[in-house]
Amino acid sequence: MREGIRLYKLGKYREALENLRSVKVAERDYAELSYFLGLCYTKLEQFEEALLYLEQVVTSELGFAQVYQARMILAYIYALTERHRLAEFELQRLIEDGYDSVQVHAALGYVLYREKKHAAAIKQLESGLAIDPANPTVLNTLAFIMAEENIRPGAALSYVRRALVAKPDHPAYLDTLGWVLFRMGDFKEALEHLRRARKAWPENQEIRDHIRKVMERNNETQR
Repeated sequence: MREGIRLYKLGKYREALENLRSVKVAERDYAELSYFLGLCYTKLEQFEEALLYLEQVVTSELGFAQVYQARMILAYIYALTERHRLAEFELQRLIEDGYDSVQVHAALGYVLYREKKHAAAIKQLESGLAIDPANPTVLNTLAFIMAEENIRPGAALSYVRRALVAKPDHPAYLDTLGWVLFRMGDFKEALEHLRRARKAWPENQEIRDHIRKVMERNNETQR
């Protein structure tokens, strides 16, 4: 198993997988083998196979770090494959087991938002901010959800401006700022930031859609 782990750490995921699949281990080491098989399958985007192994890890006696990572990856795969209730279960379980981190709250906030549980999503993201008040990802996600649902626009504006302090040219954050300003009725400044976002990330369809909507609303108000 050591060779498979070495190959995995070198980023040679397919070679690592082939090695690990051929390994015969004692029962006491099976959970660790399942852990690395799950990681390899995840890296290779073979998600259904990854789930089979990672689900064994989270019920095993492996250590904190491995169980934590396995549950986070399970939640990621479930969210990516639109199984949001299962993702929510894994993340809630982490919190219940005492794995209280900004990453868990941020991921759970995103999943809850996708389930249209907006108030619960905001609550989780604010719990993440309580742990790391300057976390730009959480600040931006909060601002975007609030803008989308037209909730507390003043707070949303404050959150996204704080995110931009950390990363002033981040296109997703500039897009959020533009969208918040649009919701607040400031179409001119909204377009300014959205165009900056598009320049930095021209292939992003959501940014392009936001620009179109702002321009349509701006034209309507000028008639």
